[in-house]
This record gives sequence, C-alpha cells and structure tokens, in this order.
Amino acid sequence: MSPEIITLLFLVFAIVMFAWEKIPLPITAMLVAVGLILTGVLNPEEAFEGFVNTNVLLFIAMFIVGGAFFETGMAQNFGSVITKFAKSERMLIAIIMIITGLMSGLLSNTGTAAVFIPVIIGIAAKSGFARSRLLLPLVFAAAMGGNLSLIGAPGNMIAQSALQDIGLSFGFFEYAKVGLPILIIGILYFCFFGYRLLPTRKDEALDEDSIFNQQVDYSNVPKWKQYLSLIVLVLTVLAMIFEEMIGVPLHVSAWAGALILVATRVISEKDAMRSIDMNTILLFVGSLAMAKAIDTTGAGALIAHSLVDFLGDAPSPYLLLFVILALSAVMTNFMSNTATTALLVPISLSIATSIGADPRAVLMATVIGGSLAFATPIGMPANTMVYSVGGFKFMDYVKAGVPMIVVGIIVSMILLPIFFPFYP
Repeated sequence: MSPEIITLLFLVFAIVMFAWEKIPLPITAMLVAVGLILTGVLNPEEAFEGFVNTNVLLFIAMFIVGGAFFETGMAQNFGSVITKFAKSERMLIAIIMIITGLMSGLLSNTGTAAVFIPVIIGIAAKSGFARSRLLLPLVFAAAMGGNLSLIGAPGNMIAQSALQDIGLSFGFFEYAKVGLPILIIGILYFCFFGYRLLPTRKDEALDEDSIFNQQVDYSNVPKWKQYLSLIVLVLTVLAMIFEEMIGVPLHVSAWAGALILVATRVISEKDAMRSIDMNTILLFVGSLAMAKAIDTTGAGALIAHSLVDFLGDAPSPYLLLFVILALSAVMTNFMSNTATTALLVPISLSIATSIGADPRAVLMATVIGGSLAFATPIGMPANTMVYSVGGFKFMDYVKAGVPMIVVGIIVSMILLPIFFPFYP
C-alpha cells in the first residue's frame, strides 16, 4: 500500500475517532503519530519533531506566564474591571472578540490567544459565565484577526514570499480588505445568533489538577508578585509585537518571561509545571505528525489536484473561487492553517498560471480559506490551547465553527471578486 493511501486512511481514522471521542483526543493524535512510524510513512524524528516545534515551546512558556498571572490573582482583577463594563454575556463576547481580533492583527493570532486565555478564565470566574462560552469566541476572533495584516498569521507571510518570487506582493494591511469585514460580521454573528451554539461546560467539572481550576483567596498574595506578573506579561506581549525589530522569536520572548517568573518565585516550580497542559501538547504534536505525513507523502497534493482536475481546463471564476475557499477551509481544519497554506500556495500559483488568472487573487483566496480553522481543536494552535481548559468536546468546535466557516465563505465570495478579481 502506498504512503499516500496509508496517510489518507490514518486521516479518516483520526476524523472518525475525534468525532466519536471514545478515546481522548490527545491519545488518538499520538496513536496516529506512532502508527505513521510503524507503517514507515514517517521516521521517529519526523513524527515527534513537534515536541520542539516553536508553537509548542510558545504554548509551554505562555502556560507558565498565564499560570502566574492567574495564580497571583491579577487575571481575576482584570476580570473584575472588564465585567463592570460588560453586563451581559453577549456584551462580554463582543468585547472579547473586538479586543482579540484587533490585537491579532498586530501580534500573531497564536500569541494573542496565549496572552488572553488566563484573562478570560479570570473574567469567567468573576462574571459567573461559563468559560467555555467565552474561550471559543476568543480563538475564533484570533483566527479572524490574523487576516488584518501581513504579520497576523504565518500563512500570510507564506503567500507573500511566494508572490515576491514572481515580482508581486501584498501591502501590509491589504489582507484587511477582506479580513476586517469577516471579523466585523463574525462578531455580529456571534452576538446575535452564534452565541446559541456555544457549549456550556461547568467549570468545576474540569481538570481538578489544573492550576486554573483552583479556588484561592488571593488577598494574601504579596503586591509585588501581582505587579511583577503583570509587568512580565506586558513586556512579553511587547516583545512579541516588536518581534521583527528586536530579532527575538515569539517563543524565546515567552520563555524569558516564564523563567523570570519562576526564578523570582512569583510562581513556584511546582505550580509552573502544573500550569502546563500536556493534553494540549500531545494533541498538537500528534496533529503535526499527521500534517507532516499529508505534506511529505503527497496525499494533500493528491486531494487538491484531483479537485482541480475535476473542474476542467476553463472553470468559471466563481466556481474556482468557491472550490479554493472550500478546499482550503476543509484542509485547514485537519492539517493546521499554516501547513495548509504552505501546501496549497504552490498549487494555487500553478492554477493561476495555467488559467491566466491574477496570482494575487488566487493566493488571497487560498489564505482567507486557510484561516477559517474553526471546526476542530487542531485547526490552529489557539484552538488546541483552549481545548482542555475549556472542557470542550470535538463536536463543540463543529457545532460552533461550521456555521462560522459558512459565514466566512459567503463574505469572501462577495468581497474577493470586488477587491481581488481573478481576471482584472
């Protein structure tokens, strides 16, 4: 049996097991990783290289930074301030999505979500609203906000690099022509309709060992610890925003902050270790192995080329636009948005060349479709980060995320032909 077929079988197995959820998602993900080794599709180094992936290192460090922010009571203090302005759950969802979406355009969408997760947990604790109903809007807004600028998401820069190779480029805020309307309509959708699809999980039913589930009296925490946890968080965020200027990668800045907090005893070594969510780490590492196999075996290219061949030599621009958006949106939810964009960008460029379409238009559709990673916990790193702390099930993402994907595709089908026509 060819590696492509084996990989596609493992992909089907993962989708079925994720939806069925009889086995915990992290275990299913790691079973796939081990299975890909045993069948010779990947070697052990390739299957487990996710443990040193920069996003995984960012997760671990930000879990510690967030744990300190929560453990000192500062997250709860911030929650008190925000809940004074947001008197209802829907107003709170709107505020969270607006702040997160705008920040994701300047910071990375993953970095923004990592910073805000402990704040949202603090808000939930103070407001009495279930954190599960606030965390999904957070990560969805982070994904949508990533399309406001060139630096909002890794896929944006992948497309930019491909364009520069042929003498073209996108402007810094050019993604926002489509990304900003999707963000605005997405926020309105969740405030008036989508909130009904958000899951309600009782916070006390979540992982008892997690540092984020402790009920603690924070009045005895020294003020210097509270202020230092805030200062380190702010400095970490600033370092992430000015990543290019200072030349320090996101995960290194995060680790600098985490180590300072442990070294100064703002958070104990034991609590720092407890703040790291291994469910998130294992789920992400396993999904990276799946993405690696889809890419290296050619299984992803096989899917993409089969669909394009099905359309024929002279497809309708609107039909081709829909297929690119739909293909990107489906693949991104099982392969990660970055991996999907990296795979589809060269395929999209070859499509543009073969039919004489504007490469900028085809790549913009690819990137926008690849950002619609709302329907699974492995679609983008932020989705994975909230999976455990929110107490989510796989179908929670499907129920809340699929309608949002439909909304994103509809908005894109209207705006892309206006701002980025295939045949200008």
